[in-house]
Amino acid sequence: MSTQNENNSISIPQYSLRKILMVWVAAAIPMALLGWVVAPAMANDPSKPGFERLGILTIGLVWQFILTLFLLYQETGSLRWTVLKERLWLQSPRSPKTGEKQSRALWWLIPLILVAALFDMMVSGVLDKLWISIFPFLAEPSGLSMNSALDSPEWKAKMVGAWGILALFVIQALFNTVIGEELLFRGLLLPRMSGVFGKWDWVMNGLLFGFYHLHQPWMILSAVIQGMFLLAFPSKYYRSAWFGIVLHSGQSIFFTILILGLVLGLA
Repeated sequence: MSTQNENNSISIPQYSLRKILMVWVAAAIPMALLGWVVAPAMANDPSKPGFERLGILTIGLVWQFILTLFLLYQETGSLRWTVLKERLWLQSPRSPKTGEKQSRALWWLIPLILVAALFDMMVSGVLDKLWISIFPFLAEPSGLSMNSALDSPEWKAKMVGAWGILALFVIQALFNTVIGEELLFRGLLLPRMSGVFGKWDWVMNGLLFGFYHLHQPWMILSAVIQGMFLLAFPSKYYRSAWFGIVLHSGQSIFFTILILGLVLGLA
């Protein structure tokens, strides 16, 4: 089925509910298997997979990038930038009323970045605790906590001069918040969900994004809220996946700076 987006000149085919769920499964299940089965099996200490898990999960994020390109090629028969830009909403914001280019809407990213930072610092942790209080069996195992590892003197000493770990994290961050998760959820899925969910497509996109985190189930609730209001809604409102990409990438930039400081021995 193909429909004309009401405020967009590009006719983007709409996915059926079955296809939406199949794409979700194709993204979520590999990440869960990589995180809970493959990473512990390949780690020196299965109870503390640490950076081995980070590297293994990167494979799943690369797979999401490949999956997005594969599905887009099936749809259009082309992977030219002009096709990618239009079909994955990698374009300038559009006016919600007229559909015309509205580049000045990018200024909204400034307050939204501040809101996203406040969410990460003050809200997500509260939501995670609430979620775990309801489902305690989904709590993060102590050996998986990246924050705890980076705070320990032992790991800080190991990180000095570890440029390979920094490179791994940068690659993981690129596929996570730019051409992996965001390209799949806000670039591919979101523009193709209104045929099933109508004006609530951004809500369902946020739900799918949250429950995709089977590899990190302790953060499902915060990921749902973030996915709906900070990533899917502005991307849908302005028909531009750049909103989700930029807002999701804030955490990647923060951790990249943090790890760079550790590698340089400044922390």
